[in-house]
Amino acid sequence: MTTDPAAPPAALSGDSALVLPGDGPAADDAGLIAAPPVPAGDSEAPEPVYTAVEDWVTDHFLRTFRRTLGGEYRWCGLWWRHDEAVSRLTALWHAWEVLRLQPGTGIAIWYRDHLDHQLPVLMGARGPFYQCTETVHREPRAAEAIPAPGDWWDNDAGELPGPQLPGPAGNGSQR
Repeated sequence: MTTDPAAPPAALSGDSALVLPGDGPAADDAGLIAAPPVPAGDSEAPEPVYTAVEDWVTDHFLRTFRRTLGGEYRWCGLWWRHDEAVSRLTALWHAWEVLRLQPGTGIAIWYRDHLDHQLPVLMGARGPFYQCTETVHREPRAAEAIPAPGDWWDNDAGELPGPQLPGPAGNGSQR
């Protein structure tokens, strides 16, 4: 399933969405349950505040979560050229749109479970913007992956095929 990062979260469109534990019926093993879709005619699903991640980033995120840039925090004016940043910001936006509607502690939960984790990763010195500044963009380089040999994943014995490496007692061990 492909999702459009510019689309508002499913919870606001009446589709099935995740709810937090304790917000309704018993949760599954992962601690999350699917919320039932909003029945047609009963009540309308709330409209999202923002209809695209770019709007949320420029009108809410950057205005609200200001940091002194350089050193510990980084930002790239061309943030949308960084796939990881788009993915993280989209996740933050979708969670914000849903949790802002939770009475009482919704936004506090968003801070604790979403922003407080994502912000230091997103804007950190080793995050997706680590080579950029607000005015200078450096294209991120993708890591290379060398395809595994054709039979690499077909081993039924539970041992990975590959070169023999010396083990701790001098006998061969598989890698």
